[in-house]
Amino acid sequence: MNYANIEKKFAFEVYPKRELTLVRGLGATVWDDAGKSYIDCTAGVGVASVGHANPQVAKAISDQASTLITCGGIFYNDKRARLLEKLIAIAPPGITRAFLCNSGTESMEAAIKFARHASGKSEFVCAMRGFHGRTMGALSATFKYRDQFEPLLQGFCFVPFNNIDKLRNAVSDTTAAVVLEPVQGEGGVRPADPEYMSAVQALCDERKILLIVDEIQTGMCRTGAMFASDHFHINPDILCLAKALGGGVPIGAVLTSERVKPVVGLHGSTFGGNPLACAAALATIDFMEENKLHDRAREMGDYFAENFRADQSVKIRELRQLGLMIGIELKEKATPYLMALMDEGVLALSAGPTVIRLLPPLTINRDEIDTVIAKLKKVLER
Repeated sequence: MNYANIEKKFAFEVYPKRELTLVRGLGATVWDDAGKSYIDCTAGVGVASVGHANPQVAKAISDQASTLITCGGIFYNDKRARLLEKLIAIAPPGITRAFLCNSGTESMEAAIKFARHASGKSEFVCAMRGFHGRTMGALSATFKYRDQFEPLLQGFCFVPFNNIDKLRNAVSDTTAAVVLEPVQGEGGVRPADPEYMSAVQALCDERKILLIVDEIQTGMCRTGAMFASDHFHINPDILCLAKALGGGVPIGAVLTSERVKPVVGLHGSTFGGNPLACAAALATIDFMEENKLHDRAREMGDYFAENFRADQSVKIRELRQLGLMIGIELKEKATPYLMALMDEGVLALSAGPTVIRLLPPLTINRDEIDTVIAKLKKVLER
């Protein structure tokens, strides 16, 4: 059966598809419908951080599916309670509560509403190249993909990333929050400067402006710490999570400080905090902690960078890396190299027109990384 043709016929297609049908995964490897294997450095865009078909997560999902799949937010639930408690235990200092939803863009939508309600203000200062989601509120805070959907929400402005003077000049008495990614993912895998993040924290504290940190892609051990915020010693008022949180099961979360007060009726989500997703997230976090995946991400990411730089192609403008969040900026378009990598059995992402982005499962081993390096060098030599 040709599954690609079925999708082409019936899908309302919005993705730039590659001619590849994936049907199975295990760890950092996936297989297509012809049985060919690939080292997966996409991980569902950073989702499968604990590896594909992780046995611990699969068992938790199976057990919960035969117990209770859904439970609306008007009732309490054991798995939801345990996950909320766990999230607060691992969160950066000052975080005291969490709202559960289903995706990253939903977490940003909620964050925007919470910030407006808590501050009584309506304006947001965001970063150029920043990406926060594709629903209308999250898209309003996003630098790209806007043109076809304007007018978006009013009150959003954009300043250069890592430029504290421009940010300082942009905030005002009507600013509800500053919205930042500690590492810009879609924007090219661009880490914040530590001095910049410290200055942002100080500015928000001084002006009593909420700090929203988008950790949808950087959270859950990806950068070599549980949260990228930990690298910068910042204390966000609102922290957005999704992607890797559920080990592959859709779930998002908005973590908040005491400056953001919960109010009944302020927001809601039919599927948010359902027991199935909560069970998957609990198993995912347990696996991350038991296997110290933050340390593994740092070690494997540094190993990649050291060995890849040893014989770096002249086609590369810059290598940017924090943990296993890796961006290789080329001096030319990245797409032909992504296609060549796929032919060689390695799946990778773009992050803008000239950047190859690698977000492998954090369980990837050295032999697999060596293979990725060898295949990258091979296609870049062409």
